[in-house]
Amino acid sequence: MEKFEKLTGIAAPMPLVNIDTDMIIPKRFLKSIKRTGFGVSLFDEMRYNRDGTEIEDFVLNKPQYREAEILVAGDNFGCGSSREHAPWAIKDFGIKCVISTSFADIFFNNCFKNGILPIVLPQEQVDVLMKDAEKGQNARMTVDLEEQTVTTSDGETISFEVDAFKKHCLLQGLDDIGLSMEKVSSIDSFEEQASQARPWV
Repeated sequence: MEKFEKLTGIAAPMPLVNIDTDMIIPKRFLKSIKRTGFGVSLFDEMRYNRDGTEIEDFVLNKPQYREAEILVAGDNFGCGSSREHAPWAIKDFGIKCVISTSFADIFFNNCFKNGILPIVLPQEQVDVLMKDAEKGQNARMTVDLEEQTVTTSDGETISFEVDAFKKHCLLQGLDDIGLSMEKVSSIDSFEEQASQARPWV
């Protein structure tokens, strides 16, 4: 998994509340267990007309937000079903950080497992970031995970909290497999001792 340390990029404003995982990636696209290829279908029903043409006024279709790496969203982001395809689609599109006042628990945890940083902030601070994001591609935010800060294009700094273990995993680029591989020498030692103690197993 790619490390997340410090990100400076375009932030897209999406003030809608209760964006659920079916809105993020509709169920008809859940035909693969690979983590790639879902970005093109991110927010499909809000992003495309039925004939496949783009809906021009959808935020990620606007020229200034096509390269967005940060999403400033409304309350209760990622609610609904527990599909891990939702963070897969977000990451595959290129978004590495989502900021909101709250997230659904399963989606929140799945973000960390897939290299995405979800940041929870009070409404008044999300409002500041939302307003900054509305400035377009020239207004770049900086998210510093080590320092646990978000800095607006005007230099205003907002601090955020993050679980220490989840922070460690993102900084080191460790998913569940990576965490296991950190313990590989201990695992090998245990298996060797177990094999000697119980050779019949």
